[in-house]
Amino acid sequence: MKIAITGAGGFVGQLLAEHLLLADHKVLLIDIFEPCVPTKAFPRSSNAQCIKADLSTDSSSVIPSDLDAIYIFHGIMSAGSEADFDLGYRVNLHSTLNLLETLRQQCKGVRVVYASSTAIYGQPLPQWPSEATLPTPASSYGTQKSMIEYAINDFSRRGFINGFTLRFPTISVRPGKPTQAASSWMSGMFREPLQGLPSSLPCADDFEAWLCSPRILVANLLHVLTIERDALPAHMRQVNLPGITASVREMLEALEQVGGKKAVELVKREEPTKEIKDMLDSWPIRFDVSKAMGLGFKRDERFVDAVRDFKMSLEE
Repeated sequence: MKIAITGAGGFVGQLLAEHLLLADHKVLLIDIFEPCVPTKAFPRSSNAQCIKADLSTDSSSVIPSDLDAIYIFHGIMSAGSEADFDLGYRVNLHSTLNLLETLRQQCKGVRVVYASSTAIYGQPLPQWPSEATLPTPASSYGTQKSMIEYAINDFSRRGFINGFTLRFPTISVRPGKPTQAASSWMSGMFREPLQGLPSSLPCADDFEAWLCSPRILVANLLHVLTIERDALPAHMRQVNLPGITASVREMLEALEQVGGKKAVELVKREEPTKEIKDMLDSWPIRFDVSKAMGLGFKRDERFVDAVRDFKMSLEE
């Protein structure tokens, strides 16, 4: 297959590109800067094309007409969107609408996998929100994601694309540098201490979050390539990806199991800003994922396994 990834220079884009290239797909890696080919995929680097492009002004020149699928990952993350209103709307909303219009014009029927977020929800919520729960986002980021979800529904209903909107849990443990996500600390509290570095923790022990490991995420991103178009209604293309609920107390226990007490001692408490606290408190912490499970998506069994996965990656 010929598959494009926008935001391909980011963690999720690089992880997916590695697996797609090793499976012998042709992959277009697109970002605002020229992304690199993942190191582990170098044996298949001839199947990769790295493209620098600003999708808010130009997408038609970088999208080929024979594209089989595209993963839309580019964007300004939650805290970044809240801090810079104009930038968040330009990147998360307008550039994606521009890209969808290009896909409609140049490769009708292409499979589109859009990375949305549970930030499309806001309080008050039922105990087990599902895809039938009305989105009431409490942030600019969630609002922008929600608007693109509706556009993908409409483009799919009209037959312009074969869209799949996947609402991601918070991905932990992410390697690399901290991001502009309000949830960035949910990786930082493991990533830095397991490398002997201090990290910050802005929430109390009883704070809970909806999480997914990188290993399970990439398995689900590959799985969506196999799902038939009519597995979802033409005008309802959203799927809440499976996750696991963990409290800060459980996260710290997992860190101690994997890294010992010295790692836990490197986690320093701090007070979040009111804006970040309000955003975190608005996010739901558990979901009805029966729809996703019925479609064959996978879920993590224990959060500590994600921490062990990261520790093992440091030793490779």
